[in-house]
Parts: sequence; C-alpha cells; structure tokens
Amino acid sequence: MKRHCLTPRPTWEATVREHGLSWPRDASGAVYWDESAAYEISEGEVARLEETAAELQDLYIQATEEVIRKGRWDELGVAPALVPLVRESWEREEFTLYGRFDMVLDWRGQPQLLEYNADTPTALLEASVVQWQWLQETRPGADQWNGLHEQLVAAWRRLGPGKIHFASVADGWEDEVTLAYLEETARQAGRETAHLPMAALGWHAGHRCFTDEEEQPIRTLFKLYPWEWMMREDFACHLEASGCRFLEAPWKLLWSNKAMLAVLWELFPSHPALLPCYRDQGLLGDSYVRKPCFSREGANVRIVERGRVTAEQDGPYGGEGWVYQAVAENEAQEGQWPVLGVWMVDGAPAGLGIREDSQRITGNASRFVPHWIAGG
Repeated sequence: MKRHCLTPRPTWEATVREHGLSWPRDASGAVYWDESAAYEISEGEVARLEETAAELQDLYIQATEEVIRKGRWDELGVAPALVPLVRESWEREEFTLYGRFDMVLDWRGQPQLLEYNADTPTALLEASVVQWQWLQETRPGADQWNGLHEQLVAAWRRLGPGKIHFASVADGWEDEVTLAYLEETARQAGRETAHLPMAALGWHAGHRCFTDEEEQPIRTLFKLYPWEWMMREDFACHLEASGCRFLEAPWKLLWSNKAMLAVLWELFPSHPALLPCYRDQGLLGDSYVRKPCFSREGANVRIVERGRVTAEQDGPYGGEGWVYQAVAENEAQEGQWPVLGVWMVDGAPAGLGIREDSQRITGNASRFVPHWIAGG
C-alpha cells in the first residue's frame, strides 16, 4: 500500500457537499475529507483484507457462542435485565445490517485487527458514495474496493417486510448524515421508511409498543444509537416487551464491547489477524494500548511504549472497564498513520474506507482519504 500526494480538485468542497457530505471540514475549519492524498492498494492486499474480514466475522460468531454458552455476561457489560433480549436475538439469528473492522497492515502486509465498530459505525457515506465519485472524476479507468451501496440495498431487500423507522441523536453532523444515507439505501430497496430523533421515541403503555412522533407503532427500528446507551435509558425496561425488531440487533451489544477482543485472544491465541489482548495490563508488560470497553472515535485511548505514554486522547469513557492490547506492528507513511476500515454488510465484506492522522490514535478529527486499486 502506497500513499500518494495529490492536487485536490478545484471544486472539491462544493462537490462533496453535493454528494451529501455536509462536513468536508470539521468544526474548527480543518479538512476532514482530504483528497490531497490517496492510497494505492494492490489487488493482493484487497484480497487479504477481504479474506481476513470474513475470518474475523467467523471468529466473532464462535466467541459469541462461547460467551452465551458460559454466561459470561458481566465480562461483556450486559445488564442482567437485558440478558434474555440479547440471548434470544442471537438464538433467532436476527438480521445485522453493517459493521466496520478497523485494521492496519503490519510490516509483512498482514492485516491486524484494532477493533470492530459493530453497532454504530459512521464514515459510511464518504466510504460509499463520496470516494466513488472522486474515483470516477479523477481516475475513471481505475477500480476501488467499494461495493457498499449495492450491498446495502440488497441487504434491505433481504430483511423481512414492514415499515422501518430510523432514529439517531439530532446532532446535525455525522450521525444524522449517516442515518439519512442508510434510509436512502432502504428506500432504493423499495422499503417504506420514517425518520425521528431518538429523543422522540415514545412508549404506548396500552399497546405495549414504541411509537413515533405521530403515535404510530414502531415495529422495526434502525437506531444509530449505541446499545450501551440504550441500556441506560428510562425506556430500557420496555425493550424486551416491545416486540420491536432492532437494527443493529441486541446481540451486537456483545460485539461492540472491546472486551470481546480479550475473549477472541483467549480462544484464538496467535491468530495472525489478532493482537494479544487482555483485561490485565500486567500480561503485556510495559508496552500496550489501553482502551475503554465502550468508547467512540478513539476517546480515552492511551498508547504506552516501554513504559512511556506516547499518545493519548481524553474523553468521557472508561467507567465500564478497560482492555489492554498489544501495540500494532504498523508504520507511518509520510508522517501519517492510516487505519483501514473494512466494511461488512449483511455479514460479508463490502468495501474499504481509510482514515489517517499524524497521531497514532484515530480520533474524531482524523481525515478520510480515498483509495484506488493498483493497475488502474
């Protein structure tokens, strides 16, 4: 994989806005969508990433079976009241729409998993629509690992019948834009949809169901709202009784907890795509990455190398505990640290989005950079 410095299109900012990315710059004015650089990736590297993502999906399935069989709910942060909901959703093999494995390539070209954004991943529109449009305009003869849009539409068609409600925090930012894009893919699949802010989710005691702003029952809810937040809401006591089908499914609460990384290493030690990971920092010595079990955008992550903190981000997380992961064996390119977001749709690998930063921890302000496949 090779990083190239490029000249951005003269109208790049207006163009990406036209394609739905309303924040080409962050709140401080710094560039978020960054086409002054792009990564050229080989067909062999794409094949390895795709194969690794499929393997990791299978490892997560096996690890979930272990957790449920042995009742390791406390380790995975599942409140006792939600255990039946999570277990039953797994046993029913409830539908999962999407997720994103964040990986790096080590010095041998081996993909290594950093974590799985399995519940509420963003950076989807830019990976699907915006970087494809960039490719068509700048390298029309080239290819890109990007089947996201088509696979999302196909996934919605496979989902059972009924109206789908879409809800998120009304942030006017990436959550709402991601949600709007997902709703559009559902409409393209012929699905009836409705939209509401998460704060407007209601409960009808008589009918024992969740309702929207028009007091209409919600039978299927896609919520871009983490399950660990759902557990703390006043309506959490109604989740099981509501009969609502949730997307992502309740069992994704297990996959979105980084404690699953420690379970994976326990079950599959020395797997080439896994980094050693434990709940006990002492098992890794004086070099490790400390991560909260639940967190977003690199918040509260700390990298320690030879006993010295070399990178750290503040944030509000960590109350649910920590995991300690070995430091990945990747290298910076031209002073930038790329993280490869391998997207999964309906359980299958679907495409690639790359974010980079001059710091080793990918955070909220890290830039999205496009890619193309070598040979085009």
